[in-house]
Amino acid sequence: MNLIPAPLFIESPDRPTSFGLAADTSLSAGPGAEGVAGWLRSTVGAATGFPLLPGTPGVAAAAGATGIELALDPALAGEEYLLQVGERLVRLTGGSAAGLFWGAQTLRQLLGPEAYRRAPLRRGEWALPCGTVRDQPRFGWRGLLLDVSRHFLTKADVLRYLDLMAAHKLNVLHLHLTDDQGWRMEVKHYPRLTGVGGWRERSMTGYRGGLATGLTGEAEAAQLTAGQLAAARRDSRPHGGFYTQDDLREIVAYAADRQITVVPEIDIPGHAQAAIAAYPELGNHDVIDTAALGTWTDWGVNPNVLNVEDSTLRFYEQVLEEVLEIFPSVFVHLGGDECPKEQWRASPSAQARIKQLGLADEDELQSWFIRHFDSWLAARGRRLIGWDEILEGGLAPGAAVSSWRGYSGGVTAALAGHDVVMCPEQQVYLNFRQAPGADEPVPVAWVRTLEDVYRYEPLPPALRADPAAAAHVIGTQANLWTEFMDDVREVDYHAFPRLAAFAEVAWSQLPQEPAERDFAGFEQRMAAHLERLDALGVEYRPASGPLPWQRRPGVAGRPADGLPPEM
Repeated sequence: MNLIPAPLFIESPDRPTSFGLAADTSLSAGPGAEGVAGWLRSTVGAATGFPLLPGTPGVAAAAGATGIELALDPALAGEEYLLQVGERLVRLTGGSAAGLFWGAQTLRQLLGPEAYRRAPLRRGEWALPCGTVRDQPRFGWRGLLLDVSRHFLTKADVLRYLDLMAAHKLNVLHLHLTDDQGWRMEVKHYPRLTGVGGWRERSMTGYRGGLATGLTGEAEAAQLTAGQLAAARRDSRPHGGFYTQDDLREIVAYAADRQITVVPEIDIPGHAQAAIAAYPELGNHDVIDTAALGTWTDWGVNPNVLNVEDSTLRFYEQVLEEVLEIFPSVFVHLGGDECPKEQWRASPSAQARIKQLGLADEDELQSWFIRHFDSWLAARGRRLIGWDEILEGGLAPGAAVSSWRGYSGGVTAALAGHDVVMCPEQQVYLNFRQAPGADEPVPVAWVRTLEDVYRYEPLPPALRADPAAAAHVIGTQANLWTEFMDDVREVDYHAFPRLAAFAEVAWSQLPQEPAERDFAGFEQRMAAHLERLDALGVEYRPASGPLPWQRRPGVAGRPADGLPPEM
């Protein structure tokens, strides 16, 4: 059946038969199934040209026509579904609206790639192979991070990615809304966050150590002045954009209709120069002239971080009040990564805070800062999640960890009883290059092929012998950082087809030993899946290498040789 992700159980009849989907096929929905019925009419109905008129359960087949019946079944787990396809009747049941929706994704795949078009390419009956599919996911958090700060993605782009996530049974969109290079969420109380922090004068082109002019040799570079070098690796085009609060409400609602939770990220106390540019009082103004800072035009780790004054705490509490009003997710991501401590060491204000609180050092100061917001969120019924640096100096009691620097942070957190989302950069950073060689556009870090992603295992050996700790690995996530992706076509190139492999890792019950996985079988199914991606208009990387217009000749990257280190 060429399904991706691979389901838990498939049974096909000895004699291949099919269900005929036609203009008179009815679609009935029991209580709680109405939303999925509406989705099927808007997608499969558009692709086939059939109205899928409302029916009554059991009536269509009795009358000699064909029918599709949707129903909830409390005997099934929440995200579990059972799809039974007979010659006259398709019955889809789910443990909840989520399970039913994932079953609808499988039904659509079974109809073939044309079911992913927005208008019918042909008239006539469609065949759905008879059989039974029973399925449920391995992990409850099957996530994708979209970095909309480094390069802004329009609302339409985000909505499109929600559809692509749904097609792959991914259910968490981690939306990286703020960073040094741009603040993307409208905050009514602080309009300069988007008015000033929502755009930058220019952007780095490629990696900081390279040139955008094709001059990559040391001899050529040595002939350039510092000013010429800086100009050579930046474009002169302002970049910006932000989402209004109603835009974000629309994104959240659109995601919810597709059983996807949007987790917002407001990055603190590092990665905050866009906010400091808008409101200089947020920075360490007793160390540097924060009023001279603009929204950052560089990539990498930035020394300009938030101060630890009470007024800064109140500022971000107000920001988060508006965040919570828009995003109903239990988890709110507050970053916590890559926060250099040099300015705090030099700041009389920060040092006074350390002394006042009886802290040992600046690591404990960051821990105090994060703990403050952990308590603030907990008092409002939410939970903090942050990058694994929040482990340094002591982890806030209710906090969860996004383990990005490898497995070790996640292992430490899980053994201590904290929930973990595994997203190790060595495995599932989809901005990393897909092949060796000069043709890869802006090649970053280690090569991570389709097979590498397919053989990624979220549960490391250190946790497999401890069921209680392993249960704290609530899921896994692939991350798309967009420093070197300045439009959605480049995002497509880096995401696909690897995101399909990741989706199978997150959903399917694959062998935990990577070497035991059937990658050859996955490749065969992937050939059919690429036709679905073609129909969806996804500009994925071909197996043979980038197409001419997908290359970025002369734009330097930062490739790393060999295999990534085990961490």
